[in-house]
Amino acid sequence: MLREARHEKLLSILGAEGVLPVREIASRLGVSEATARRDLTELGQAGRLTRVYGGAVAARADDERPFAEVAVRDLPAKAAVADRAAELVEDGDVVLLDIGTTTLELAKRLRRRPVTVVTSNLAVYDELRDDPEVRLILLGGEVRRNYLSLVGLLTEVSLRELYVGRLFLGASGVLPDGTVLDSTHVEVPVKRAMIKASRQVVLLASAGKFPGDSGLARICGPQDIQMLITNTQSDPATLETFREAGVEVITV
Repeated sequence: MLREARHEKLLSILGAEGVLPVREIASRLGVSEATARRDLTELGQAGRLTRVYGGAVAARADDERPFAEVAVRDLPAKAAVADRAAELVEDGDVVLLDIGTTTLELAKRLRRRPVTVVTSNLAVYDELRDDPEVRLILLGGEVRRNYLSLVGLLTEVSLRELYVGRLFLGASGVLPDGTVLDSTHVEVPVKRAMIKASRQVVLLASAGKFPGDSGLARICGPQDIQMLITNTQSDPATLETFREAGVEVITV
């Protein structure tokens, strides 16, 4: 069985049966326990499952707060970050907007501007779809209705064909070591594909994202970020970690 097919079968088994020990996983997949552990490690690093003692459980996204609820939380802080991010965008630019509520605030500030916006964020699409000045490119994929986003293989394949000047990346949390987190595993492969498709990665993270105790899955580390825009109230030690990694840190 090919590795990708084996991973999908493993996730399907965990989703149907919950927690399973490594020995049982290896038996179900017809592989050695060493191979099963390696699969678990890879899927865990991708945020697609959660390791527990002796085995694993599929990561779940159904506890995620609805987009509309998240959108109004810490709105002044997000708006300040979005204001500064919008100043980076020049007429004629091609930008990639990640999912999330801060990137939605940025999209509102790009209305009536001659720019190209590529996104998997359905809230961004809804904000800009009637604006004749904005060239809007919507990535394909499976619709996540709860969080108004597109995910999956089609989204990732689309991103492999693109190379844009700047990605505005969202996050659920940021750890003290600079690790950038998301709250659900299904968004992580898309975010990583976005990073690969961009020349410059700008992380938009309001002060409430520090520390990252609301995150579940690792997106990237500070070495993958070129610029961080956040609030002046954000944790100073974490911001210094980004600076030491060569990231330009802008506080508003």
